[in-house]
Amino acid sequence: MIRTIEWTDAGVTMLDQRLFPAQEVYNTYTDYREVAEAIRSMVIRGAPAIGVAAAMGSALGVKNSAAKSVEDLDPEFAVICDVISGTRPTAVNLFWAVERMKRVYERARPAGIGAVREALIREVLRMHEEDIQANRAMGRLGQDLISPGARVLTHCNAGALATAGYGTALGVIRAAVEAGKRVTVYADETRPFLQGARLTAWELQKDNIPVTVITDGMAGHFMHKGEIDCVIVGADRIAANGDVANKIGTYSVAVLANENGIPFYVAAPTSTLDLSIPDGSHIPIEQRNPDEVRRIQGVALTPGDANVANPAFDVTPNRYVRAIITERGVARPPYSESLGALARSS
Repeated sequence: MIRTIEWTDAGVTMLDQRLFPAQEVYNTYTDYREVAEAIRSMVIRGAPAIGVAAAMGSALGVKNSAAKSVEDLDPEFAVICDVISGTRPTAVNLFWAVERMKRVYERARPAGIGAVREALIREVLRMHEEDIQANRAMGRLGQDLISPGARVLTHCNAGALATAGYGTALGVIRAAVEAGKRVTVYADETRPFLQGARLTAWELQKDNIPVTVITDGMAGHFMHKGEIDCVIVGADRIAANGDVANKIGTYSVAVLANENGIPFYVAAPTSTLDLSIPDGSHIPIEQRNPDEVRRIQGVALTPGDANVANPAFDVTPNRYVRAIITERGVARPPYSESLGALARSS
């Protein structure tokens, strides 16, 4: 299985996804600020993986702190959490992970600073394994929605590289193949970061799952020709009513799927649910550096003074979503009821 992120004695090790697949480089970060910058600069990306990275960054900061008591550590831990929380605003898994680490910190605090350090490290190891198991559960549940011989369109990368392992949307595809179904995949290239072309295509080739890369603008063409049977994507935040934030371009795919009578599915762990917000209008949309659009690997694509907009995500209204696959079950409309029920289950 692909090693996306690992906790080691030396620090937090991540596969640098900015260089992939041309170079397979693992970086080890020894300071929580380095982990925060790795999240911000998309060394690691994908909501579940960002959550794991956030937890590991907070544990790393505490592990390396020079504080001698929890009283000295308290203000430093608050800063650590603030720095990590300030990296990427849309992926709710990041904030979920930081809040989880805060709760562990408070439970261990009465036992002293050594107990706090040990508790946080145990928790990041637990979260890493939980994410892998959640993805496998999602795959088992979601593969029932994939028909034998299905031609599946996906957008962005919601695979092992976006998680601690196995994947969400690609996990469903993997599970369908493991169940003996013949599945072929169309992967949107996903501009401007090219997660589909660079990452999804690589993962599926490694698993010997047939994959065809298409540009984002080609999705409607293949749907209209009857060459797509379903769409499955991941998510970075899901509102209480089932509105879904995912990589920019997902909304367009969902509208096209609806126009062509093609089911549109979302696969995401329950940590991606944000039931505190009623709908997608409350989801913050990250605005990234315009140079990500202007250039690819240093090669200019636009005039240097061209105005560029670069929102990293868009929101797909719940009316376009046929089902939301989680590790606890498959939610269907009305999502205000089904998602709440899944969140309460354990």
